[in-house]
Amino acid sequence: MKSNMKFLGLGLLGGMLPLGAFLMLNGSPLMNTSDSVLGGDRNSYATRTSLGDGTGMSGDLVQASENSLNSVVHITTTVVTTNFQRDLFQEMFYGPGAGGKEFQQHGAGSGSGVIVSADGYIVTNNHVIENASEIEVILNDNSKYKAKLVATDPSTDIAVLKIEAKELPAIVIGNSDNVKVGEWVLAVGNPFNLTSTVTAGIVSAKARNINLLSDRTKTDIVPIESFIQTDAAVNPGNSGGALVNTRGELIGINTAIQSQTGSYAGYAFAIPVNLVQKVMSDLIDFGIVQRAFLGVQIADITQEIKEKNKLPNLKGVLIAKINEGGSSEKAGVKDGDVILKIGSKEVNSVAALQEEVGKRRPGDKISITIRNKNNEEEVKELILRNSEGETKLVTKTEVMKNMALGATFIELTDKEKKELSITNGIKIKTLIAGKLKSEGIVEGMVITKVNNEVIQTVEQLTNKLNKGNSVVWLEIITNSGQKLYKGFEI
Repeated sequence: MKSNMKFLGLGLLGGMLPLGAFLMLNGSPLMNTSDSVLGGDRNSYATRTSLGDGTGMSGDLVQASENSLNSVVHITTTVVTTNFQRDLFQEMFYGPGAGGKEFQQHGAGSGSGVIVSADGYIVTNNHVIENASEIEVILNDNSKYKAKLVATDPSTDIAVLKIEAKELPAIVIGNSDNVKVGEWVLAVGNPFNLTSTVTAGIVSAKARNINLLSDRTKTDIVPIESFIQTDAAVNPGNSGGALVNTRGELIGINTAIQSQTGSYAGYAFAIPVNLVQKVMSDLIDFGIVQRAFLGVQIADITQEIKEKNKLPNLKGVLIAKINEGGSSEKAGVKDGDVILKIGSKEVNSVAALQEEVGKRRPGDKISITIRNKNNEEEVKELILRNSEGETKLVTKTEVMKNMALGATFIELTDKEKKELSITNGIKIKTLIAGKLKSEGIVEGMVITKVNNEVIQTVEQLTNKLNKGNSVVWLEIITNSGQKLYKGFEI
């Protein structure tokens, strides 16, 4: 993609990273479960329908607006960052943290969300609520609720919130697989804090990858981008809002714009609702996404790759490398094979393939159609596995054993301890919105002590952080080996 196209005000549309804004102002098939995405009749989160051809015009747009407006909410966030000034003199006599003072900075942001269940589940973008200390949801009737963050998935930029309310106007869920280029759609959201705004356009493209979610600093994040592109006017604040068809059925979650100015320029992108449903279901049921992998490294087939590999056409996705021990290797797939279909669906780009696999879970059985180096088509059956090579799902109980205050933890290797010149400590593996993140703690940091007690195991650490003590003091080793202290109320 040319650099001028990537000069993205890549408007992460939502609260547009509220903390950053604040600092600028203040200076500082064979398928089982996953084919139905939510799993059989577990569609309690929202009603799902099948789409027609979506070719309605103005009358349909009015009805679509009426069917969706009350299901889209305005989300506001408060970001509080705490800086701690140490008193080295007091620490000499009374220990780490003694005599120190805390200074707080406050920021704010806003975005949109979509009610997906009558009992209060709301889907939005991860970047809308990232770093938020408090989240408020405002319904279309202006009633307000404090929201609890259920869980997030940075790989798809999806987050799930929960408010304590009943009989809410949950949106009807459509089928993004049936969306057609040229189909009329509406974007519903709250751009520039203009609540309940509806704009119209058409679907411009499908399975777009714009490298929005890539973050090379986070090796555990595997971005899945297969956006629906539309020319409906979308601006900052629309993030997390609804992209609906002419029946008012949800077909995507508006996520980004591509613009040289940061405002609407005709290119907007939404996460397909079929992928959203799977991620949402996982976050609600397990607290994390049950992510499945084919066990391959893949590439789009360009003219150059076609000629170099002597391929008959540009169809499919090239397997550049088979991962040892992965699902594809076990099924007899080889380097240089071309994946033509996942189940019965053709895949002609990396984005499309990732979307199809992303809608499935570890343990799911799938068939893939490949063309081998002899230009023969074969159908391979395989069982998807997670990043650890396992087929079982991770239970919510297992997740909670390793989670506290919005963080998950992992034990250090002997090598890591040696590099940091320490004998104990637990590393922060992942962070979502929560107390630790709001305190400026980042992934990769190592917690060595809690309230001056040496920490040796993940269970020991999570037990202490989940106790609900009024004040916690942490001794932390940064990625560079620097020792620092953090004190805060839980």
